[in-house]
Amino acid sequence: MNQNKVLSLLGLAARGRNVASGESQTLNAVKNGKAMLVLVAEDASDNTRKLFADKCGFYRVPFYLYGSKASLGQAIGKDLRSSVAVINAGLAEGIRKLLEAEERANGGR
Repeated sequence: MNQNKVLSLLGLAARGRNVASGESQTLNAVKNGKAMLVLVAEDASDNTRKLFADKCGFYRVPFYLYGSKASLGQAIGKDLRSSVAVINAGLAEGIRKLLEAEERANGGR
């Protein structure tokens, strides 16, 4: 159930032009301090996962592995997307709370 809510909020952020998607745009948002939250697809390559885990750790941006490339892309009205940055603080906080609730429900994955 929370997955639908997370993807719905992501879609809302996209409609408000509050997302950066794709590897280069997401990376630029992280480096420029605009990214408030980064989601990377669980089926993204190991290199992509490591890149964003390292960059988000360095720039202190919350980072989550979530969904698939298809579900992230569909949520924002695009093709497959491996990474998405939310650049609105309020929406990022809402998504983060849902993700943390989902982790607690799944036993702290």
